[in-house]
Amino acid sequence: MKIKILASADRDLIDGYRFYERQAEGLGSYFLDSLFSDIDSLAIYAGVHSIFFDKYNRLLSRRFPFAIYYRIKNETVFVHAVLDCRRSPAWTRKHLK
Repeated sequence: MKIKILASADRDLIDGYRFYERQAEGLGSYFLDSLFSDIDSLAIYAGVHSIFFDKYNRLLSRRFPFAIYYRIKNETVFVHAVLDCRRSPAWTRKHLK
């Protein structure tokens, strides 16, 4: 299965990188490595995750409090967002629209 990270998710990853890099030097890179590893796992496990907000599958990151929201279409996984789980559900819903 192919994986396509959309521009919206790319921006989310950059924001997460900047946040963690401000916390400690090198932590932002570790964040990206961890999240890309989680995203890569979708090549095998896409579709097994619960559906949220009526249309997105949600994969929880193994190392950081982030969720990866994706959809599957024609054997391709489209990653729509990578969001901080500490945000309110209302903010998450609004961000996904």
